[in-house]
Amino acid sequence: MRLLAAKDAELRERYGIAWRLTGIASRRIGWLANADGFDPVALLAANYPTKISGLGTSGARNNSGAPQNVREWLAAAGADVLFEASSLNRRTGQPAIEHLQSALEMGAHAISANKGPIVYAYRGLRDLAHAKGRHFFFESTVMDGTPIFSMFPHSLPAVELRGFRGILNSTTNVVLTEMEKGLDLDRAVKRAQEIGVAETDPSDDLDGWDAAVKVAALAIVLMDAPITLDQVERVGIRTISPEQVRAARAAGMRYKLICRAERMPDGGIRASVRPEQLPMSDPLALLEGTTSALRFDMDVFGLSIIEHKPGVIATAYGLFADFIRAVQG
Repeated sequence: MRLLAAKDAELRERYGIAWRLTGIASRRIGWLANADGFDPVALLAANYPTKISGLGTSGARNNSGAPQNVREWLAAAGADVLFEASSLNRRTGQPAIEHLQSALEMGAHAISANKGPIVYAYRGLRDLAHAKGRHFFFESTVMDGTPIFSMFPHSLPAVELRGFRGILNSTTNVVLTEMEKGLDLDRAVKRAQEIGVAETDPSDDLDGWDAAVKVAALAIVLMDAPITLDQVERVGIRTISPEQVRAARAAGMRYKLICRAERMPDGGIRASVRPEQLPMSDPLALLEGTTSALRFDMDVFGLSIIEHKPGVIATAYGLFADFIRAVQG
């Protein structure tokens, strides 16, 4: 919302897009809708209204109370576009899948920053969007706003993606760097939390789950692979001691949590997440802190993308760019 407000003039003047925010929802505030539009300045100041108001899809003014579920909320808001940014549920992809499916079924474009729906429901959501004449976009799910998913259909038509390799988890990259400097695992994690990278419970990062979900999402979408999350070979960084990390560094090597997928001769996909020792001649060994990178191996050439020290604004930009693409068709 902050980025939409900041770029409002450019949206109107350059792209011919006018917008208003008609719904906002979270676990804390519940389902709030106003088809006439909320005041973005007030919402950015966390000044939330206490009940629904405005015109619903029936054209009648509704002051009966807040919606109780996503479909009531979408109807009350009269939504044309849904931004879905709920927390990842790596086991089922819910409730994000329900949110996105509901939006598409009710005629709204669906834009997500959640990896779960890609892993568990990509084809169904893609096909539903096509059937409804809507768009389902998800650029922010991997490497924030870096144009990965949109790059292939628009800029790399008809290439064969044979595989990819990269670093996709900022927390483990920070933790391994701090362990090189002399910290143990617990203190390195605390450092990652202090700089705002690691979650309060960093288990999904340390055990490789976050990276594995990203690998699965990339393989499913870009390689058209019918892969499931449990088919991604996964080893986290808890198996590596600080002594091993520092010994590798002294020997001119660095531990990194490497994500891979490759197309096998039989047509299947082999995907993995595991710590590897890389020589300093490997570009991935040089990545510091929150920087992420991917190298794509294609039948025509290889291509590397590096995202330097992203923040919240980078994730927001992915959603913002998807919004423009969706509205412009």
